Amino acid sequence: MATNVANTEHVSGGGTDEPDQTATDAVKGTEPEMRAVVLQSFGGVNRLKVMKKSIPVPKDGEVLVRVKACGLNFLDLMMRQGSVDDCPRTPFILGTECSGYIEALGTGVENFKVGDRVVAFQRSGTFAEAIAVPAKYVYEMPNKMTYEEGAALGVCYAAAYMMLYEVANLTKGKTVLVHSAGGGVGIAVAQLCKMVDEIKIFGTASTGKHEVIKDKFDHLFDRSACDYVEAIKKLEPKGIDIVLDCLCGEDTNKGYDLLKPMGKYVLYGIANVVTGETRSFFSYARTWWNVDSVKPGKLWDENKSMSGFQFYHYLFNQGGEERVNIVMNEIFKLHTVNILNPVIDSTYAFEEVGEAMLKMHDRKNIGKILIIPEQEPKPKPTP
Repeated sequence: MATNVANTEHVSGGGTDEPDQTATDAVKGTEPEMRAVVLQSFGGVNRLKVMKKSIPVPKDGEVLVRVKACGLNFLDLMMRQGSVDDCPRTPFILGTECSGYIEALGTGVENFKVGDRVVAFQRSGTFAEAIAVPAKYVYEMPNKMTYEEGAALGVCYAAAYMMLYEVANLTKGKTVLVHSAGGGVGIAVAQLCKMVDEIKIFGTASTGKHEVIKDKFDHLFDRSACDYVEAIKKLEPKGIDIVLDCLCGEDTNKGYDLLKPMGKYVLYGIANVVTGETRSFFSYARTWWNVDSVKPGKLWDENKSMSGFQFYHYLFNQGGEERVNIVMNEIFKLHTVNILNPVIDSTYAFEEVGEAMLKMHDRKNIGKILIIPEQEPKPKPTP
């Protein structure tokens, strides 16, 4: 049953479309405030609270972004549950991607100016009216791109682009299977595959999503309603060239078995471990227990490849900022010429982040869910 965010109170406010004196006031010694979605302790959506916090002052190499739209990702759900190894200590502000405009510059920032419209990634803290972000994780948006489009493109399209073109080496004539085809990454994969000739795209998604996304895929399967492995083998007896798996568990084994010789399996998520609103150790144990051990000799003998891709680890922990910057600029160019167009499922106010998360928990979204700082909460139905 859906639950609302507990202990929240609507506070009017939010950014305007033009830079203001917020950062200047902060430097003078006052502490201007902003609204933010704070995780008070790990657990369910009732641990979220919209609170007033001091607006940060950008440090050396940072920019202050006035947030206009935030992307909700599966990682945010896992962070709320405490299922991510390098989570900040609670309480902290949730959110890992946003779009907005630069309101102030820290010292040493040369590639941006106040007023630039940008997409930004951060380890946490984007579900706020403003956030200080290292400039190396900030990307200037094209003029005609909306803030909503910027937030929807971000992580989903960067991850899909890097998996397809850099990890899996997508080339003409290949077959691709992607799970959660109706999600933000799944739709991004489908659009990016269309850029290469003679690609056949298979996807798994619940039956209710098929009508909406059928034009983006060659074949769709509902994992809960059919044996998708057997169905794909009937269509492609030799197997699949590329499997993109955000599920893990038994689907890892199925994905590996579907690979044809020289095929590539890429794990980019572990959604099967998130089976409810709160963390389940049973789900974790079952997911990893169901993954078969694949020895190097088996890969060698069968001419198959297995790899993993965790976008945020690559960006924040493994020095991937230069490569991600190149990828983001390429994605922006492809959007400008109308090749990449994100599908936005719905938008929510700060006070409705819990509802947004529950929708994602239930896998009911088609495309990207966005959080909009300036959006008013929807009226509650009268009893």
